[in-house]
This record gives sequence, structure tokens and C-alpha cells, in this order.
Amino acid sequence: MSIVTLSISAVRSRRFPHWNEVEAVFTEWRQRARTRRDLMALSDRDLSDMGLTRMDADNEASKPFWES
Repeated sequence: MSIVTLSISAVRSRRFPHWNEVEAVFTEWRQRARTRRDLMALSDRDLSDMGLTRMDADNEASKPFWES
């Protein structure tokens, strides 16, 4: 769930999202940023062991943190 989804659902339901919903979105964003950074730190051999290429890792890491 993204902050955009939260905003749309809040408008539709005419309520503001609960703090735990907002917190969950920020937690997910931090996790994505961290894992993409960690992915870039892996060697080509590590990526190969996971079935990925450097290009795959670069493509994933180039995504903004809010995009899944």
C-alpha cells in the first residue's frame, strides 16, 4: 500500500488514515530503499547465485523508493 493508495482510500471513505497505516507505508518505503541499496552492494557472483544480472540490479535500484 502506498501513500497515494492511502490518500485515495481516505477520500473515498471520507476518513483520514490511521497513524499505523501511514507508519506502515513509511516502513515499507524504508525497507525498499535499504534492500535496493544492499542489492547494489552485492558482487556479480552473488547476483548470479540469485539468478540476477548486474543490469537487473541496476534497473531495480534505479526505481524510486515509493515504486514497487
